[in-house]
Amino acid sequence: MRADRQIIEVAVLESKVNFDYLKYLSKSSDKKAILEELMTAYGKDVWNYAFSITRKWDQADDITQEVFIKVYRNLYTFRNESSVKTWILTITRNMTLDYRRSAFYRKVSLMSFIAPSGVQPSTEQAVIEKLAVNDLWKLVLQLPVKYREILLLYAHYQLSMKEIAQILGVTEGTVKSRLFHARKKISKLKENQSNGSD
Repeated sequence: MRADRQIIEVAVLESKVNFDYLKYLSKSSDKKAILEELMTAYGKDVWNYAFSITRKWDQADDITQEVFIKVYRNLYTFRNESSVKTWILTITRNMTLDYRRSAFYRKVSLMSFIAPSGVQPSTEQAVIEKLAVNDLWKLVLQLPVKYREILLLYAHYQLSMKEIAQILGVTEGTVKSRLFHARKKISKLKENQSNGSD
């Protein structure tokens, strides 16, 4: 039991990489190496967040790539007013919303709705889908975006109310309200699901 706890503590420490040095970057800093560290630390988080909003694998891939391009270009502008994770997830949210507002997104989404392709999912996608079988997260993905985001940021990324408010550009009261309503909707979906299976 004690060994398991130590392994968990090490995993938590490794996941909380310290990027405090970003506020001291100079023009001579190795931006590529820093970007690689950021991609290693937050790549999965960025992709998962983008996917939770778009619900499309290829769009999440594109958005993730664009996010890290933007991070690379703006490394020197990071002001350390929030955590690096909050900064990157804010960029992710903004890029995802911009992508969804673009004409390209509307055309691609409409075309995939009208004429679904006969392409089989890749092995990677099949494995990820099997891993994503968790019933609760399936229910979360059924929620409207504003509730999905709140649950994902709160439960999965374990951000504080203040950090979530900062990412979403709303007040902490709005975050609390959306979290309450999201939980309520999940409970209702679970109830409907259990009533339907009886």
